[in-house]
Amino acid sequence: MPRSLWGRRTFLRAGGAAIAGTTFGISTGSAAAAIPTSERFDLATPSHDLYRAKPLHDDTVQQGFAFDNTNRRLFVAQRRNGTAEGSGDLCVSRLDFGGRQLGFMHLQGFGHGVSFGAEAVGTATYLWMETDANDHGYGRRLARFAFTDGKTLSANSTGLRKFTPVAAASEHTCAVDPVHERLIVRFHQNGAKHIAVYSLAAAAEGNFSAPLARFPQPDLGARKFQGYTGYGSHLYMLTGHSYPETGDVVDSEVTSVNMNTGTITQGPLLTSAGSTLPFREPEGMAVYRTAGGEVRLFLGFASGEPGDRRSNLFFKNVLV
Repeated sequence: MPRSLWGRRTFLRAGGAAIAGTTFGISTGSAAAAIPTSERFDLATPSHDLYRAKPLHDDTVQQGFAFDNTNRRLFVAQRRNGTAEGSGDLCVSRLDFGGRQLGFMHLQGFGHGVSFGAEAVGTATYLWMETDANDHGYGRRLARFAFTDGKTLSANSTGLRKFTPVAAASEHTCAVDPVHERLIVRFHQNGAKHIAVYSLAAAAEGNFSAPLARFPQPDLGARKFQGYTGYGSHLYMLTGHSYPETGDVVDSEVTSVNMNTGTITQGPLLTSAGSTLPFREPEGMAVYRTAGGEVRLFLGFASGEPGDRRSNLFFKNVLV
């Protein structure tokens, strides 16, 4: 049965970071880990519904999603209707927690949308998104901008703030840990994926010189990478394929990684969340803390038929 225990009150949050500043690239060496040890989600526990089969502004497969934990907002990214797979053109829908559409933005030439983050600055929400799509449709850099309903931004829009967290990397994506206020960056360098973690406030000022942790992404096998997020000292990753690719067999897996060591803590474990969905492709992860204090690890799945794809969100809420 769907659960909807979202609180109405907001938690206090430190003031928004300044949006002015100079970007910095960090060196290619490994950084010492400096993330306080925290509880982690038990990935073996059941998942619960937030919503199922909700339409987004456009009708393509959902990709990543993100929560503004202070202003209680949800955003979901997808490829923009009528655009090529490698164009990097995205639509970002704003939804309420029942999956009802409240607004949208279009982003031209940004990236694939596999993962992005949201940051509260007062009553505004700033999105952290890959940008400057390469020939494969993946972003080479990161951008930070205010979500503005109905607005279209291009990768070359005047005033768009861009960052290159790792100077030698050819691709960047990101996620936000809204509870601990950290930016988790996944980047491609020397033929492999890596993870770096930063203070969100420092990143918003363009300072990437002191990562809290940095490590190669552990091997997750042959299953397709579909999303990631962070909570405290752990990284969470989602992999798997759609039902047409697996013959309607569940192959979606979740994995947790200790970000201080770069080693797997739990998983990969199969997740059957939304197992009865038609099409069912794993798409995106994010963390949210309710006004009542419950922390939730969200897993996203796309469903539906071509031309009518739907968004589905599930969550785990057991910490150990």
